[in-house]
Amino acid sequence: MKELLEIIAKGLVELPEQVSVEADAPDEEGTVVYHIHVAESDMGRIIGKQGRIAKAIRTIARSAAIHNNEKIAVEID
Repeated sequence: MKELLEIIAKGLVELPEQVSVEADAPDEEGTVVYHIHVAESDMGRIIGKQGRIAKAIRTIARSAAIHNNEKIAVEID
């Protein structure tokens, strides 16, 4: 899942070398939270107008997680 999020984020930003994805340990419900870190200048590119790109990233990630029987959440930092 981490690799998928990195590939998506690196394809959207101008500074792909500054993209990093971190995963928290699963919480009591089994949900893993992934944090996408990008350069300050690329925040608008990864969030999109009215958060549409961020929502699409979360949708793709959840679909992949369901396929692997996982629960995830994605945060953009």
